[in-house]
Amino acid sequence: MRLLVGLGNPGPKYARHRHNVGFLAMDAIASRHGFPPFRQRFQGEVSEGRLGNERVALLKPLTYMNESGRSVGAAARFYKLAPPDVVVMHDELDLAPGKVRVKQGGGAAGHNGLRSIDAHLGNDYWRVRIGIGHPGHPDRVTGWVLNDFAKADAEWLEAMLDAVADAAPLIAAGDAANFMNRVALLTQPPR
Repeated sequence: MRLLVGLGNPGPKYARHRHNVGFLAMDAIASRHGFPPFRQRFQGEVSEGRLGNERVALLKPLTYMNESGRSVGAAARFYKLAPPDVVVMHDELDLAPGKVRVKQGGGAAGHNGLRSIDAHLGNDYWRVRIGIGHPGHPDRVTGWVLNDFAKADAEWLEAMLDAVADAAPLIAAGDAANFMNRVALLTQPPR
């Protein structure tokens, strides 16, 4: 069993914010792989299904970003999962828009959602870091992450979400390297 978590903030006001790219990824995975509708549970929305041979729960915490760990911790305890069985997909300022990197463990790097999960679960879970780019100055970060993706972002955003959904069975199987390779291959601009 794997728990795939997408970080974001609940409600229509936040739906297309850069900070909500984790929620968008969960929706893309659920849609691509025929998961049932999300239902409220664990202070979040959850949908259970299969990715390849793996049983998977997709989770979108509804506790707001800064308290994501409450929801993730509750789900991990319910499913009796160790931190390495949890994969968290989140926005990453320090990656170019549309770039995806995976790592296990590490620090929160100023991300309050990760800081909250660390407090409830430890930090040995997997992170799928989804690049949203940086606004250029630290004073503009909050406005950047808490605003909608620009219309110009639509092309790379949809391609990246489609690639993450396509490659999701690989990350569910614990194959981080091939997951990253598949996403990179599917998001390469045409020559």
